Amino acid sequence: MTTTTINKVTITPSGAALGGDITGVDLSSSLTDDQVAAIIDAWHQNLVLRFRGQSLSDADLIRFSKHFGELDLAPISSSGKREIPEYPEIVVISNVKEGGRPIGSLGNAEAEWHTDMSYVELPPKMSCLYSLEVPEKGGNTSFLNMYAAYEALPNDLKQAITGKRCKHDISRNSAGEVRKGFEEYANELDPRKIPGTYHPLVCSHPMTGRKCLYLGRRGNAHIEGLDVNESEALLDKLWAHAIDSEFRWDQVWQVGDLIFWDNRCTMHRRDAFDDSARRIMHRTQVKGETHPA
Repeated sequence: MTTTTINKVTITPSGAALGGDITGVDLSSSLTDDQVAAIIDAWHQNLVLRFRGQSLSDADLIRFSKHFGELDLAPISSSGKREIPEYPEIVVISNVKEGGRPIGSLGNAEAEWHTDMSYVELPPKMSCLYSLEVPEKGGNTSFLNMYAAYEALPNDLKQAITGKRCKHDISRNSAGEVRKGFEEYANELDPRKIPGTYHPLVCSHPMTGRKCLYLGRRGNAHIEGLDVNESEALLDKLWAHAIDSEFRWDQVWQVGDLIFWDNRCTMHRRDAFDDSARRIMHRTQVKGETHPA
């Protein structure tokens, strides 16, 4: 683990399979082009970056996120509106309720391993999450290095997935909840009948050129061209391998942490936490530019 400083940006790798801390940067201020370049280079090397002790407005969060590309708009909430109308790019991740209604999404339950929005044709390339309130215990986020997971695959599994595509289920979110409009699939047991998008199981990162395992999420996944039993057996082997601690780094949240990660070569999950505790996060995401290939 070697700390380096480039253009007043100090980068300290976590020492795990991925993840690094950036210090010397106040994200509430404008960044120079050289600082942005140093951060992007560190991002490609470490896959997940953390900035601690930040004090950001929503406008600051959006300004920083735009250094990485065009932002997606937040999805419409169950109320039929965006959670922060004046900042339509921001998604609120929270279990807090005001006036009996949730102010955000995903609640307090465990969120299973996943890649954000892998069920669309062009998944976002980056997600950025900023903590405003965190519980004393639980609610932490873990990440997996999918470059390393692919590179460590046994040769027989590499051969088994070469050229194959996997379907990513659109009907449920990462907490296992059925999405609005997909209720008819709530009890469907055949993953082939559930809507979603197919992506290659092995993708090449458009910037680094490195190959990675692209799994998305386990629930209702299906490998194209295989019957259900064959697909399930192969996916079970891939998932058992990919979520090994060898490829993992855990983020224990503090207020003022900003984390952003590369959706193209990582997966992440969230621990459950006590629903009586408060957790409020604001998230942005950058639009995908190329199809995983």
